Amino acid sequence: MFIEFILLFVVGLILLICVMVGVAFLTLMERSVLGYIHIRKGPNKVGFIGILQPFSDAIKLFTSEQTFPLMSNYLIYYFAPIFSLFLSLLVWMIIPYLSGLFSFELGLLFFLFCTSMGVYTVMIAGWSSNSNYSLLGGLRAVAQTISYEVSLALILLSFVFLVSSYDLCLFYVFQGYVWFIFMSFPLAWVWFVSCLAETNRTPFDFAEGESELVSGFNVEYSSGGFALIFLAEYASILFMSMLFCVIFLGGDINSFFFYFKLSFISFVFVWVRGTLPRFRYDKLMYLAWKSFLPLSLNYLIFFLGLSVYLFSLLII
Repeated sequence: MFIEFILLFVVGLILLICVMVGVAFLTLMERSVLGYIHIRKGPNKVGFIGILQPFSDAIKLFTSEQTFPLMSNYLIYYFAPIFSLFLSLLVWMIIPYLSGLFSFELGLLFFLFCTSMGVYTVMIAGWSSNSNYSLLGGLRAVAQTISYEVSLALILLSFVFLVSSYDLCLFYVFQGYVWFIFMSFPLAWVWFVSCLAETNRTPFDFAEGESELVSGFNVEYSSGGFALIFLAEYASILFMSMLFCVIFLGGDINSFFFYFKLSFISFVFVWVRGTLPRFRYDKLMYLAWKSFLPLSLNYLIFFLGLSVYLFSLLII
């Protein structure tokens, strides 16, 4: 029993190190792709074609001076980025490796729990800085994330009814013949746009409105604190891309092709950032409550009816 715990700890540690390295190179890919979109050079100075650039950025961020606002609530201001990164790494434990690992039967519920807790870290980071800009950025992020979590949860429930389980391993089994994206393309599109809003990415990056809020909820953070918020955001992007591939694009996590699909979805996140301007805030809320919510509710009822029909056929 003790050996199993040691093995789980070691494997979990390896997984988290791989995620952090993936996040480092995701930032490099983003900056390079944005460079090509803007028709300019990307980061290519440190090492061969800029390979060492993420590591030099990390050294620069963690060794520069950390400042603390005089009127801030020091402890929660200090710990908010740490908890943010902790939650965005903890959710990786539900990855459906067929060898077992941490993958468990209620994986999707655990995912919803972690994303819901992530709202609090942004809210606390914005409030504890004791700055009006930070507070406004935090409030925007909370309103936006809560709005889009509703449609995310309903889309997940649709597939839970179809698969009849919260276990992500079953998504791989059920997509043996046909991917779910072919039978529910509108739902996949809504899921992707909701992921953009959930991770505060363009065109929904109101929490970081540079034109009016300087830098949003993280405006008072510098060096290590800023780096941790940055890492948490990119770990969430990578995880959302992975979840999209598992739910809609086959989910065979042990094949090389799966990681190609994962890289492509991550690339689309960057592509959207380089292409689209920022939404207006009222249009963002309108999209969530007037468009996505009815669509995801209709699909939920459809999948519920379909699963009941299939179950009745099995009984007969």
